[in-house]
Amino acid sequence: MVLSHGVSGSDESVHSTFASRYVRTSLPRFRMPEQSIPKEAAYQIINDELMLDGNPRLNLASFVTTWMEPECDKLIQASVNKNYVDMDEYPVTTELQNRCVNMIAHLFNAPLGDSETAVGVGTVGSSEAIMLAGLAFKRRWQNKMKAAGKPCDKPNIVTGANVQVCWEKFARYFEVELKEVKLSDGYYVMDPAKAVDMVDENTICVAAILGSTLNGEFEDVKLLNDLLTKKNAETGWDTPIHVDAASGGFIAPFLYPELEWDFRLPLVKSINVSGHKYGLVYAGIGWCIWRSKEDLPEELIFHINYLGADQPTFTLNFSKGSSQVIAQYYQLIRLGFEGYKNIMENCQENAMVLKQGLEKTGRFNIVSKDNGVPLVAFSLKDSARHNEFEISDFLRRFGWIVPAYTMPPDAQHVTVLRVVIREDFSRTLAERLVLDVEKVLHELDALPARVVANGGDAAAASASEREMEKQREVISLWKRAVLAKKKTNGVC
Repeated sequence: MVLSHGVSGSDESVHSTFASRYVRTSLPRFRMPEQSIPKEAAYQIINDELMLDGNPRLNLASFVTTWMEPECDKLIQASVNKNYVDMDEYPVTTELQNRCVNMIAHLFNAPLGDSETAVGVGTVGSSEAIMLAGLAFKRRWQNKMKAAGKPCDKPNIVTGANVQVCWEKFARYFEVELKEVKLSDGYYVMDPAKAVDMVDENTICVAAILGSTLNGEFEDVKLLNDLLTKKNAETGWDTPIHVDAASGGFIAPFLYPELEWDFRLPLVKSINVSGHKYGLVYAGIGWCIWRSKEDLPEELIFHINYLGADQPTFTLNFSKGSSQVIAQYYQLIRLGFEGYKNIMENCQENAMVLKQGLEKTGRFNIVSKDNGVPLVAFSLKDSARHNEFEISDFLRRFGWIVPAYTMPPDAQHVTVLRVVIREDFSRTLAERLVLDVEKVLHELDALPARVVANGGDAAAASASEREMEKQREVISLWKRAVLAKKKTNGVC
């Protein structure tokens, strides 16, 4: 099955103006060319096309790190040809990975003795980490059920409806039922009490989110642990907790050190975190940490020796570049606890600047919380004339990528815009974004309102449709006029 698709209406060739200095013939778009071309031409052709990509630093939809120090960039380039999985050939890289695992485990308060090493692994990202953690829970549950002589063919996981899509992938790929706690208006994370009510003997774990993708809010892992402990005592089950700390794992220890969400809670058996989010590393690195060796079934670990010495491995993929592991170690020792704390506090302060600027417009409700991932999620107080999707679309003209989306069930009637505050998003950019939002609101106010048919007879519906068509034409003409004017004024 082909998951890619071509651009409709485009021809079958790739053309490049400046590459014509080296080649005069165009390249086939979807087939490998028959002949080689000069390296300069290949570079120019690709570089020309990439100019149309967005600016990563203005992509406010993404949690992923878009800037690192030049010294780290040098380390990444120097190690890009090392295969992470070849432990015998690159023992120092393996050692750096082990150091990262132990540093992160201690950051999450893993119960380790003075000479005890942590149990964990580096992954491509939190999606792979969640797959590995889920497989460990599923295998432990299966082993327990088999030992008790009970069926083990219908495992389930309890989560909130706000979980990231990787949890749905795990459930579908590895045949586990996903039992979702529905959201409610004004409460956009998993309710611990409702989650525990959904737990049964076939529940392999309850997944709590430390930093919801939707609004950055931390779920109450402490309350979940207490309620689940009580239910386990009443039923004789030992249902555990996994914490998906993809976004919040590198935030909570520095901004909220007293918050109990990690291995300080007895039922938390594993935690995943994205090094490429607030771990401050480019895309391609995540971590999964287990509470103890007993929580990672030995039968899931493979031992190979055809690359040299005996090498234990627990990953979904095999080969992988070493650069991101080395970059993570660089950030951990370069910044230390103090450096991470300063960066997270600065992100939180910039989030407050943006939040206050949006509130002053008088047009938005703030959906995100002050305590949580440094982001601002907001929705229009009045969307009768224009909606959040139009604001998102208009902001792209200023270079901003601000996503608009609807909440999951049962809060799907709520639409929000979300701005993620990363290290490279300064106070100046926050203030500039507020100004551009105000411009967009002013422009939308000058446009005709959207028309929605509210029932009635066929004639009324037809008239409404004709009116909508007229307004679409007016809007199209207005947009072209505005864009032409801006181009004349040199504004891009």
